[in-house]
Amino acid sequence: MEKSLKKQMEEILKGTEDVLLAEELESIISYSIKENKPLKVKLGLDPTAPDIHLGHTVVLSKLRQFQDLGHKAILIIGDYTARIGDPSGRSTLRPRLSSEAIDKNAETYTKQAFKILDSKKTEVVKNSEWLKPLKLKDILNLTSRFTVARMLERDDFKKRFQGNISIAIMEFLYPIMQAYDSVAIKADIELGGTDQRFNLLMGRELQKEFKQRPQVAITMPILVGTDGVEKMSKSLGNYIGVTEPPEEIFGKIMSIQDGIMIDYYKLVTRLNITEIGEIEDSINSKSVNPVLAKRRLARLIIEGLYSRDDAVVAEKSFDNIFKEKLAPDKIEEYILAQDDIKEGKVWVVRVLVESRLASSNGEARRLISQGAVKLGSKKIEDPNLELELEKINNKIIQKGKRYFRKIIIK
Repeated sequence: MEKSLKKQMEEILKGTEDVLLAEELESIISYSIKENKPLKVKLGLDPTAPDIHLGHTVVLSKLRQFQDLGHKAILIIGDYTARIGDPSGRSTLRPRLSSEAIDKNAETYTKQAFKILDSKKTEVVKNSEWLKPLKLKDILNLTSRFTVARMLERDDFKKRFQGNISIAIMEFLYPIMQAYDSVAIKADIELGGTDQRFNLLMGRELQKEFKQRPQVAITMPILVGTDGVEKMSKSLGNYIGVTEPPEEIFGKIMSIQDGIMIDYYKLVTRLNITEIGEIEDSINSKSVNPVLAKRRLARLIIEGLYSRDDAVVAEKSFDNIFKEKLAPDKIEEYILAQDDIKEGKVWVVRVLVESRLASSNGEARRLISQGAVKLGSKKIEDPNLELELEKINNKIIQKGKRYFRKIIIK
């Protein structure tokens, strides 16, 4: 365990949005060092979707920092709370998931989380272990400790109530169930995004009711997506998935705005605050080109998710595309069955959609009209173009500067 209180506090506070309460944090860290007793640091994830992106890794990276400092990381997979659905930031009731979908998502979440966390030092538990056995009398006991007025202090509930938008009683149970997670594992610290502030404070309150030392709540900022405006989200298309190929990740990092680069350094790399400060100063003083700093950021993120060798290959691939105007060494193949094609020709829009370079016919048409599609070195300008099979076998179709598919006719 790191024995310096100053170093622990510096590392823990790096990139945080808020600490509730800061004086308690320093006190329990000091006690932990003195007694050589690791703290229980809790992070709960509801498996409501199969994949995670860099935005999710912000809190995972903070949990990893606690691991590196010698504390105990407890990752709670909310397989039971996912049945309710976290109402944070929601204006309507979340759609309910089947238990099969939740279990499948949970398996994926755990595997992807270990791209950030040290699996050997992580305790993974499902909250169904203690929530499922609860009887009605137990649930009534929990709900009796909170008032409706307290629930309506929550911003999203307040807005829905004032806007005469329905709130299901089940949704009130979510923060109570999440708070009970903290009681069940006797958490010392709980991590979450800024949208989780209410839930984290509920954990503190319920621990007091159960005569436990209340946890310190640490909230992390929401990571801005690659567009530099909205929070990172798959639905907005401004995300970087943790399982995307390294070459893809490198290109996306290089596309972010210079103004959000330091936030990425703080939130999704393991550099200490001193090193990040030096990078920021060098950019502000113009002694270092921001492009070089961004390249380093891309390498660090890929090293964290994959390996140093993968980062080197990804950077080389990026240079081949943007400096040498070459196609990358590894290109995903798109298999086109010849038996399924009439008259030996295939519509270019179909190729773009089936190869996943476009999500729909409409998007494919827009890409072509914008001049963003090439076949080999020739730009495609007609969205109604029919491609002759014998001329496109083993050819590379390209979207924009970074997306390629090799067409294989079978």
